[in-house]
Amino acid sequence: MYHGRSTGKGPSTPTQIYQQPPRLLIVHIALPSWAHIYSNLCEALQNFFCLACSLMGPSRMSLFSLYMVQNQHECILPFVQVKGNFARLQACISELRTLQKEGCFRPHSTSLQLAVEDGLQQFKQYTRHVATGAALSYTSLEITVLTSQPGKEVVKQLEEGLKDTDLVRVRRLQVVEITEGVLECMDSVSPVEEPSSDESSVLGTDIDLQTIDNDVVSMEIFFKAWLHNSGTDQEHIHLLLPSRCFSNISRTGDDSMCLKCDLQERLLSPSLLPGTADGSLRMDDPKGDFSTLYQMASQSSASCYKLRVIKALNSSGICESLTYGLPFILRPTSCWQLDWDELETNQQHFHALCHSLLKRQWLLLAKGEPLSGGHSLRTPASTFYVIVPSRSPTLLVKAVATRELLLPSPFPPLPEDPTDVSLKTVERVLDSLELEPTYNPLQAWSHLYSHLSNTLTKLQGRIQPSLESRALRKAGQLQTNRVRATVAPLPMTPTPGRAPKMPAASKPSSEVFFWPSKGEEYPSGP
Repeated sequence: MYHGRSTGKGPSTPTQIYQQPPRLLIVHIALPSWAHIYSNLCEALQNFFCLACSLMGPSRMSLFSLYMVQNQHECILPFVQVKGNFARLQACISELRTLQKEGCFRPHSTSLQLAVEDGLQQFKQYTRHVATGAALSYTSLEITVLTSQPGKEVVKQLEEGLKDTDLVRVRRLQVVEITEGVLECMDSVSPVEEPSSDESSVLGTDIDLQTIDNDVVSMEIFFKAWLHNSGTDQEHIHLLLPSRCFSNISRTGDDSMCLKCDLQERLLSPSLLPGTADGSLRMDDPKGDFSTLYQMASQSSASCYKLRVIKALNSSGICESLTYGLPFILRPTSCWQLDWDELETNQQHFHALCHSLLKRQWLLLAKGEPLSGGHSLRTPASTFYVIVPSRSPTLLVKAVATRELLLPSPFPPLPEDPTDVSLKTVERVLDSLELEPTYNPLQAWSHLYSHLSNTLTKLQGRIQPSLESRALRKAGQLQTNRVRATVAPLPMTPTPGRAPKMPAASKPSSEVFFWPSKGEEYPSGP
């Protein structure tokens, strides 16, 4: 199934490398737990898609589809491009909010399996249809099953049901169990919390199992991981350290120790979101040779960006006012093109570097080596970086000012004896403040989600009235904003006491592709 490989050959374009694979989300609903989960899940999805649809630059998400599994499986949203489709995604989330929350039903044992197979078939059909007009940058699908049922049981159910299914087009199949426990305090949540070995494991036939808490923040963090560049086709950065005394490590032609690293954003740049900064005063505008992950990911495997360490610094030897731009995180690479021995050696040396820097209380000063881009007589400008160790197996990279960028700033010594009246006044003000040991960004709200949602709604307009108020269902129930899949659904086992639905797609083969309503076609691009 998933080996982290890409079927494409040759150098990749920036969008091809950075763009995440198509994703199929299957919401596995069980009563009565759904009543305690749906509100948090819908809010987390709404917040996530506000970000994903608003981010400027190359599209980070390509296709997305959503299935619901209750007493049977149903496609709520067929595959659509994420960018430019916020209205349809919002309608899909509204659909989840209206699903049954009380009572009971007998789910069919094959419903989850059929949802996976139907979603996979829909993806194949979509790619065949789109490929006739343009080359695709994605060939495999990631499937996530969100469930409140015991995760291991769901994994076993999928393993048994899919053992005869062709999953060659599935890049990853993941089961995420939403636990009933709710966080007692927001302070206990980490914005970059990684699943522990007890929370995340690989079982059976390459089905990942992970648990997340039933709260909005934890679900948001899980979905935001979809915005990261998780490709393993190549390493992103070569960290070069001088080494004249080692012979059993990865070396370069200039007698340097080379640590191969992957690059990860620590936070989203506000300049990539509309309305969050004045266009003429963006302090961290994505420009320069090492400012954003986009440019790092746009290079071919033959020309990885290099950071050459030139000096060591004391941990207190740099003024914070000299750093600029957004920080990035370095991790040991997981590139599949390296053999296991090299991957393991590279990881061990990376961890040893982190330990040694912490023990010595050192930082590293590194110089970025611009990529060679032809035979230019001009010497490209270099950028310098400070590399900071942490208690986790990561290194933090921050750009640091050079002589050319520095402006004169007078720093006269602070007077030693302020007046008693002023000192007492200021101390009373400071004593009235609540003291926190650390800054927790999860407790700081900027109302960004509501701002982005309003902006997207104004740009894309409201959902067509025909989608909001279709014909009434049985017993006068209002049909919700459910859209039909673009492939004929797999056979469903009829619910006892109900007549089986005749799928609208069970028409002659010439009508396999049809659209939910006039004008709702798949966009040709983001």
